[in-house]
Amino acid sequence: MNRLLIQIISVLVFFLLWKAYVSGFDVSPLVLPPPEDVVHALVRLMQRDATYYHIYTTLAECLGGFCIAVIVGTLLGQLLGRIAILDTIFKPFVIALQLTPKVALIPLFILWFGFGIESKIILSALLAFFPVFSNSYLGAKSVDTGLIEVFQVGKASTWQRFKLLVIPASLPYILTGMEMAIVLAIIGAVVSEFVAGSRGLGYLATIKLQDLEVDTLFAVVILLAMIGFVLYFTVGSLRKVVIPWHESAKAAKK
Repeated sequence: MNRLLIQIISVLVFFLLWKAYVSGFDVSPLVLPPPEDVVHALVRLMQRDATYYHIYTTLAECLGGFCIAVIVGTLLGQLLGRIAILDTIFKPFVIALQLTPKVALIPLFILWFGFGIESKIILSALLAFFPVFSNSYLGAKSVDTGLIEVFQVGKASTWQRFKLLVIPASLPYILTGMEMAIVLAIIGAVVSEFVAGSRGLGYLATIKLQDLEVDTLFAVVILLAMIGFVLYFTVGSLRKVVIPWHESAKAAKK
């Protein structure tokens, strides 16, 4: 059976079970509204111009943070993975930052960058940075030493080794990191909107919770999930374009 068809059926079964649970156990709509109420709320939500402003804000924060994380994480991972002295100096700082609860940094970001979009982008970038950095670092470390020696015997320049050997070896790792990073970038943007937002889908969800519009709150969550799916599969599809020769790209086509 086609994978897409299986996924569609699984979603339909989920909504049927949801409806059966709500009806069978007489669950209050303030706790778990029926799925048809959530669908109607989602339709109403998409008919409002303000919703698209909130979507644009969240996307701008998420994608801005994601791009920063990919650039900085990839470069830093390659540098630390290939240059031992830099690895020794900076690795403890990277680990310490990774172990720090990111939500605890939000007050600092607000102090430094204000309540605007900048602080949300920074938190989004910080969350998305670590999977990109870690995978880029592993990619740089995974380069076959035998191939490196072959390039050295052939008197290839540093740039030639980097372009023809290190980058192709690291790309599968980096793309895996990017797939994880886009999810964390969305989480970073939404969490920052929960805590200190005045716009965006996270802020909208907070307002609907305060107003006890639970069906609309669920609609916002579903909208966020839909955006997350689109971004995740968009990033995942880069494998077929960037590394069509790799086994992971071939598996994605099946």
